[in-house]
Amino acid sequence: MFENAEITIEDLPQAEAVEWQSMDPRFVHRKLTGSVLGIASVLVAVTVLQFIVAAALKDTDLGRSFGWLWLLPVIVAVPSLVWPLISVPKIAYAIRDKDIIYKSGVFWRTVTAIPFNRIQHVEKSSTPLDRRFHIATLQLFTAGGSGGDLNIHGLSTRTAEKLRTFILDRVGSSIEQV
Repeated sequence: MFENAEITIEDLPQAEAVEWQSMDPRFVHRKLTGSVLGIASVLVAVTVLQFIVAAALKDTDLGRSFGWLWLLPVIVAVPSLVWPLISVPKIAYAIRDKDIIYKSGVFWRTVTAIPFNRIQHVEKSSTPLDRRFHIATLQLFTAGGSGGDLNIHGLSTRTAEKLRTFILDRVGSSIEQV
C-alpha cells in the first residue's frame, strides 16, 4: 500500500553539517594567471588602438589625445586580480551516500544537490591553462537536462578523475538495482 509519511523540519538533513571539500589551492593561481593574461590582452589592445587612432588623425602626441585609455587596464586589473582571492574560497563540494552537493557564490550563494540516480553522464575537461596547473572541471549531466547540469571547476586532475569514476560506478549500480 502507498504510504507518504510526514517529515518534520528537525528530521531534514542539514547541509551545514556536511564536510565540505574545498577546491585545489592551484585553482586560485590558475584564475590569477587567466586574469593576468586578460589584462595583458587589454594592454596590447589599448596600445594598438592608440597607435591606429594617432596614425589616422596624424597626431604625434599620443599621450595628450588618448592618454585616458590607459585607465582601462587599471579598471580591468583591480577587480580581476582581487576577485579570485574572494570567490574561490567560497566554492566547495561534498559527496554523500546518495548525492553530490556543490556550493558557490559570494553575493548570490547557491547550493546544488544532484542525486546519483539522476546522473546520466559525467565528463572531465580542462583548458590548456587548466592543464598547466593540473586543474580540471567535472561536468555532470542529468536526465532531461540541456547541457551540463553541474560544473565543478577547480578540481585537481587526479581528484576529478577519481570523482568521475566513483560517480559512474554509483550511477551504474543504481541503474542495476532498479
